[in-house]
Amino acid sequence: MSKKTWVIKLGGAVLNSENAANALFNVLNEQQNAQFVIVHGGGALVDTWLKEAGFATAKHQGLRISPAEQMPYIVGALAGCANKQLLSQAISAGHKPVGLSLYEAGVSATQKLKALCLVGECSSNQDSIVNELLALGRLPIVSSIGFDEQGTWYNVNADEAAAAIANNLNAELIFMTDVAAVLDANKQPLHQLNTQHIDNLINEGVIVGGMEVKVKTSLHAAQHLRRGVYISSWQKPENLTALLAGEHVGTKITP
Repeated sequence: MSKKTWVIKLGGAVLNSENAANALFNVLNEQQNAQFVIVHGGGALVDTWLKEAGFATAKHQGLRISPAEQMPYIVGALAGCANKQLLSQAISAGHKPVGLSLYEAGVSATQKLKALCLVGECSSNQDSIVNELLALGRLPIVSSIGFDEQGTWYNVNADEAAAAIANNLNAELIFMTDVAAVLDANKQPLHQLNTQHIDNLINEGVIVGGMEVKVKTSLHAAQHLRRGVYISSWQKPENLTALLAGEHVGTKITP
């Protein structure tokens, strides 16, 4: 029986919470009929590094403006420190992880908007080593740093990166975020969202900023994958167990 492939996007806040990633990696150990690819951000760590280096941080439509002079710090935080922190937790949970950038995972980046500087947009380069790593029993842990064909590096939104990788692998996609679900205007969890619901909530100003990026990315991924995409909380490892078992936890985004 071929194993089902899951792409799990971890928010960078997982790294600020002691042993949170370790608990999630332990859940993955329990799964016999599945294989996993981890994609991660690290916004809080990037904020800290840039602040310590004396840079001001600005966002545009929920995405970090990434000037060339800030990129060594952004790349160092995401592809370096955050990636290796997750490797460390995965190793201690008994996995055999491999740290990758988007390039090795089959995703190229091109400039998204001039106003965002070196923020990248994803496109598939059909040149991934992920399936080979999975066949070897390794756990790919992919940072959201991408490259174009000229070798220019880009800061890619990690939600978009995870969606691109899931699309490449035709995999199930889960966004593990800081909240248990997308919330309505009364701060109540929404169990299912489709295109119309999402448009309405964005127009009403209920879904804004980073969550707007996450929800739009989830919808886009659901349309491409032609299946539901999940948004759930990393703070409850049992949520991940339930999702992998096919239970409905958090918010399911459908086309």
